[in-house]
This record gives sequence, C-alpha cells and structure tokens, in this order.
Amino acid sequence: MRKYILLFLAIVTTANAQKHELGKVTIEELKEKVCPKDSAAAAAILFEKGKTFFVYSQTDGFKLKTEVEMKIKIYKKEGYEWANKSIKHYIGSNPNEAIEYSKAVTYNLVNGQIEKTKLKSEGEFEEKANKYWALKKITLPNVKEGSILEYKYVIESPFISSFPIWEFQKSIPVVYSEYRTEIPEYYIYNSTIKGFLTPLVKQESTSKTINLDSKAIVRVGVAMKYEHSSENINYLENQTTYIIENAPALNDESFVNNIKNYTSSVEFELSGKKMPQSAYESIANSWEDVVKKIYDNEDFGPQLKKDNYFEDDIKVLIAGETMTQNEKIMVLFNYVKSHMNWNNYYGYSCNEGVKKAYQDKTGNIAEINLMLVAMLRYAGINANPVLLSTRDNGISIYPSRTSFNYVIAAVEIENDLILLDATNKNTSPNIIPIRALNWFGRIIRKEGSSNEVDLMPKFISKENINAIFDLSKEGAISGKIKKQYTDYAAYSFREKYADIKKESYLEKLEKNYNNIEISEYSVINIDSLQNPITEMFSFKGANSVEIIGGKMYFSPLFFFAENNNPFKREKREYPVDFVYPTEDKYIFSINIPEGYTIESLPKPISLSMNENIANLKFLITNSDTQIQVSCSFKINTSVVSSEYHDELKTFFSEVIKKENEKIVLKKN
Repeated sequence: MRKYILLFLAIVTTANAQKHELGKVTIEELKEKVCPKDSAAAAAILFEKGKTFFVYSQTDGFKLKTEVEMKIKIYKKEGYEWANKSIKHYIGSNPNEAIEYSKAVTYNLVNGQIEKTKLKSEGEFEEKANKYWALKKITLPNVKEGSILEYKYVIESPFISSFPIWEFQKSIPVVYSEYRTEIPEYYIYNSTIKGFLTPLVKQESTSKTINLDSKAIVRVGVAMKYEHSSENINYLENQTTYIIENAPALNDESFVNNIKNYTSSVEFELSGKKMPQSAYESIANSWEDVVKKIYDNEDFGPQLKKDNYFEDDIKVLIAGETMTQNEKIMVLFNYVKSHMNWNNYYGYSCNEGVKKAYQDKTGNIAEINLMLVAMLRYAGINANPVLLSTRDNGISIYPSRTSFNYVIAAVEIENDLILLDATNKNTSPNIIPIRALNWFGRIIRKEGSSNEVDLMPKFISKENINAIFDLSKEGAISGKIKKQYTDYAAYSFREKYADIKKESYLEKLEKNYNNIEISEYSVINIDSLQNPITEMFSFKGANSVEIIGGKMYFSPLFFFAENNNPFKREKREYPVDFVYPTEDKYIFSINIPEGYTIESLPKPISLSMNENIANLKFLITNSDTQIQVSCSFKINTSVVSSEYHDELKTFFSEVIKKENEKIVLKKN
C-alpha cells in the first residue's frame, strides 16, 4: 500500500510541476475564451516563476543571476500589450548587467491544431536611455485573441546589493507566482513582504562547494616551475521559496498615486556580509551614506562647481545693485527654462554634463536642474539640489541610490524652501511638475548634510467659477461663465491647453457640460505664469432643465454638479492621493423666466469631515426674479489615509446629493 501511495504522490507532483513548465501548452488552454477567475480580464498570467541565485567565478567572484519563465493567456485585444516585454538594465560599468531572452513563442489554435510562432531577431532589440541605462525589449509575433505567450529571460548582474524586486501581482490576474532565492551564507539580506496578499514561504538550507584553483611559480634547485593547487570551500546556501496562487488583478482605484506602491511583492536589502576568515561587514546604508555617494559622483556634485560655461551670460542677467534676492531667483529660473529644453530623460546623474547641455540647449533632468542650482549659487543664493523619486518610480522606502530617479532645485530662505524645476515651461516657484509630487525628497547641502523634504503642496489651488444663467420659458439656458484657476489648477490647465487645439478643447468642453454651445471664448494669462488663468465664454443649451406638468426642475449647479462618487468599493487598502489641496467655488446668478415663481429651493448646508480633511458650504438665496447660489467644496490635504475611506465615501455621497437637489419653479 505504501508503494502505491508514494507512486500516486509522485504522479500528482509531476503533473503539478508540468503545469508550470514552458512548452506544455494544451488545446484546452488555447480554447479558453474567458479567464475563470476574472471574466473581465483582457489577459492572465498562467504562471510566472523566478529564481535568483549566485554564481561564482575565480576572476569576478560572486555574481547575481536571475532566471524568469512566463506563460500568458490573451483573452481580448486589450491584452495584446502583454506581448511586449521590456527590461531596464545598467550599462554604466564594466562589467555591465547582461540580459538574454530565450524560448519566446506564441501559440495559436489553427484548424484544431497547435501552431507555434517563434520570436525572430527583428522582434528583439535594445534601446539606450542614457550612458547608464538601457532597455532590452522583445515583441512576440502573431498575437491574437486566444493566443498563449511564453518566454524566458536571464539577468546576470555584478551588483549583489541590487537584488530584484519580485511582484506577485500585476494589472491582470496571476494564476501562479513563484519566486525562489538561493543565497550563500556569506551574504545577509533583509527581506520585506509588501502588499495585502501573504505568500506561502518555505525555507531550507543545503551544502554547496566552490573549487578554487591556483598556480604559483616555485624554485626547484636552480629551475623555476609552475605548481598547481586546488581547494574546495564548503558553505551553506539558504534557500527560500515564495508562492502566491490566484492573485487578483490590481485595482487601480480613483486617487491612487502609483498602484505599484501597494503591489504584493518581496524586496531585499543587503545588510551585511561575512566572508571566510573575515570580520562581519555591515553594508546597510543610511540616507546620509546614500546622498554622500551620489553627491561625490562625478556626474552630480562636481557638476555644481562648474560655472565658467555660463559666467559671462549670468553676469549680464543679474547686473545691478538694486536687484533683490527674489528677483535674482526669478530671473535665473526663467532664463534656464527659456534657454534649456528637456530631452525627456529622467535621472539624477548628468549624461553629457552641464557644460555640453548648456551649449546644446538640451539636457536631461539632472543637467537642467543642477545647472540651475549652480547659477543660483553663483548669484549668492543659498540653493541646493533635492533628490526624489517620481510618482511613476514609486515611493522611496529604503536608503538606496536606486530609490531616486529625479532631482530638482531648492532655495532655502529663513527656514522655508522654494522648490524649482526648470525642465517644464509651465512651472513656477513651488509649482513643480505633478510627476515630482511624490511624498518626500532629500535636500543635499554643500557640506554633505541632508534632510527630508515634504514635496506635497500645503496651499490650496482654486477653481473659481462665476456664472449668470438666463432661463427661457421653454427650459433653455444661456448666459456667461468666468472661470479662474490658481496655482496647481492653473498649471494643470496650461499643461492640458498647450497640447490641444482650441477647436478640440472647446468640443470636449461642450460635451462635458451637457452638450452646450460655446461662443465668444477667450482665455487670459495663459503665458503669464505668476497670474491666475481666466477663462470666459458665452453659452446656450437645452439639456439642463426638465419641464414636467408645467414645472421646471434643475440642479442649482446645472452641468457643474457631480454625479459619480469616486469611492464605490466597500473597502479601500490604499491611501487616497488628491495630489494637491483644492477648492471648487461656484457663485451663480439664475434669472427666473417671466411667468414663473419659486416653489422650492434646496436648503443651505455646511458639512465637514474629521480633521478638516474636506468641507462643503452651500448657500442659496432668492428674490422675486433671481436666485443666488454660493457653493464651496474643499479638499484641504494632499494625501488621506485609507482609514478615512468610509467617511470620504459618505461625505462625497452627501456632496453629490446636495449638488443634485432640484430647484423647482412653477407657473404663476
């Protein structure tokens, strides 16, 4: 009986293993039309298996090697993007990181038979981002609805401190995810599991051996000869396997910074090493260690000391004893913005260097903003660089040089900071691009000290709307609207308006405002960054008023009223990221048509959340011929903890309810 049980277990184990092997595609898998775990999924990862281990050579010592196998099912055209794979790797050293793809195949069902299409050379290419980083890409061929995609890739890296981050979750369902690490006892890593799914973890150790060969020249009498020796070094290898099955697709909810910040994953940090016959060496970095290494790098700190390339130009700009410090800041900031053009490359390290970037009038993030810092310092301004991680890059958790991918300038004045980013034409002091608003950064000073910097805006950006509405007896509306945008609201408007033609913008605006017709449109201060933007237009429309039984029904905010609550889920795991504090303020005058009087008006209300997170003030008054509406809706903080989700959900429901209550007019 025992023999049969063991045989049965062996068969089951083998069957399960085959499910997670490349090349084992079945007709049943290809026929599958819908993901069993998520009928809305455009694709699903049937399995993703990864292993990171150490390989040893006598010339280079230990290196990291990561092997990953992936099997993906495509259900809909929207899932075709999963036929593309791109891996970022470091090329700024010798040796570099190396990436190799293999076993890349697309499977389709054709006339009841499995058809294999292998990746050809033209489907694999490398794209250089800058002198430090490159992207190794593949695009699998012949992808259709129903296809199954498979590929393997291997990454070899000399950087044992840069351990891969393994993500168990994706934007599509993951049926099976397994990650295994095999680490020699000489290296100690701290591992951290993130997210809201807990993997099954299995740990074990096994003995390994390294063979060391050596040759030496020795004297034998009067002759010299080579003497060969060989030694075996035994060590323990610590093996850990992490498994998560049936991981749901990540839900990118409303007001989420970067969904990857909350992805179920495991991360590793090298904290120390203990080599044979050596003392323990602590390697865990502090933020001070990290910023010092960055500052001392030739493509960062030394670039700030160069000024001969701009000296003659800047002397002319800041000449004159009457120029104040703030005037100098603005002159230099605007000069760099107008003189330089961003080449769309991120990074805190210069690529070609500030001097060449200045000559070419084009540079990456570091070249432009480090140049600005250098110019401000030349003018006697206390300016320093601020390292940060962009929203796309995620929140910096551990002290690591790879935690950052961006740098801006900061001026310190009386315990206050003015943040500057000259890579965007629409920025102004303390209005940096949205991509850089990612919780915290670190300012680095000349003497090497650093401090955490809160990047999130505290001031309220406003959208003020004044309008006159004339109602006709037939229920049509017409009038004039004046909208004013300040601070980040103005910045966002400029970013949107700059990339769209006026006709396309107005067409979109008309559609958003319940298909009104807009005329006499104008916009003021679009290029005057220090002033609010003012947008004005006349309008007419026929879809905002209902007439039932001789009575008129309409919202006091007409087409400005919110209709959808962004907080629909029962539970929220992620913080709510509003990006910046806002206020929407409406002041409306509504002219009552002749022959009608007011039957009922919504009641005034004042709502406020705990901790003054958000509030609403709604007031409505009237005379015989006119209704006055005043409404202010404020979000007073940039980021709100998920523990306030239920209260936010209730608050937004009350706001929507109030904004959609009806004014009722009746015939005399």
